[in-house]
Amino acid sequence: MKISGFTFLRNAIQFDFPAVESIKSVLDLVDEFVIRLGDSSDETEQLILSINSPKIKIIRCNWETSKYNKNGMIYAHETDLAMEACTGDWCFYIQGDEVLHEDAIPVIREACEKYLDDKRVDGFLFKYVHMYGDYKHFIDARHFAYPREIRIVRKDSEIHSWRDAQSFRRIPNFDREDYFQEKETYKLNCVLLDAYMFHYGWARDPRCMVKKQAQQLEVYIGAPVEQKEEFYDYGNMSYMPLYKGSQPAIMKERIENMSWEKYLRYDGPRINMKKKFGLKYRIINFIENNFLGEGQRIGGFKNYKLVK
Repeated sequence: MKISGFTFLRNAIQFDFPAVESIKSVLDLVDEFVIRLGDSSDETEQLILSINSPKIKIIRCNWETSKYNKNGMIYAHETDLAMEACTGDWCFYIQGDEVLHEDAIPVIREACEKYLDDKRVDGFLFKYVHMYGDYKHFIDARHFAYPREIRIVRKDSEIHSWRDAQSFRRIPNFDREDYFQEKETYKLNCVLLDAYMFHYGWARDPRCMVKKQAQQLEVYIGAPVEQKEEFYDYGNMSYMPLYKGSQPAIMKERIENMSWEKYLRYDGPRINMKKKFGLKYRIINFIENNFLGEGQRIGGFKNYKLVK
């Protein structure tokens, strides 16, 4: 059995991605790690080379932003091309702002071996912890943070990255033109693993976060975005719950060296996202967190079929 890891990266330093920690968190599990390395304006390539692992395979590329210039499809396209270059039986996708908890490695390896020849299973779901603002707080609000997502898929030419690279679907005869297409696409049959992925996309230096937000908006609307603020306002951090569990050990040094506490605030209004933090959703969120099982959502969207 062979497991391939894969991702895409671009301007990881400029946008404060924990890219090194992300890659290192899965290196002991995978037999190879494929990276679609975009045309960065910082020293992302040198950062990746500093990991100095023979498992890493870099594919240098220029993003086709003129073709995939709306809805974040460029992210799905780069993910798809990285997965295509994988040679394993299973393909493990990890985004540059995600870090696997080390306790998950034996769980994943056992599942990959167990279901290797079971063609009912297309992939595996991971449980998620979404950190927010710093490395102490996390997100527990519905419509803001997905509780589960597909991160391992079988090597199959019909399985593709979907929408803006959050997930995967089976798309026969896919022409890579519209990653948001729903017609003639099929949800994957997945097994839920007791394995945690930590998402740090909302836990980065606010001075870098404001740049990342502007860049991300550009790839969603297809037009330049003016950056007006000096740093991103995470809102009143006292509204966000403290995370009391263990985080990936590989993040220890990064957490200890956090240097943006002065840009966070603990008074005033919460972040201005009414749909995600409005009264209606806070009530629903309370019910989900206190009366439903872990990861369960009332009417939540699920891009998979659960195999039990």
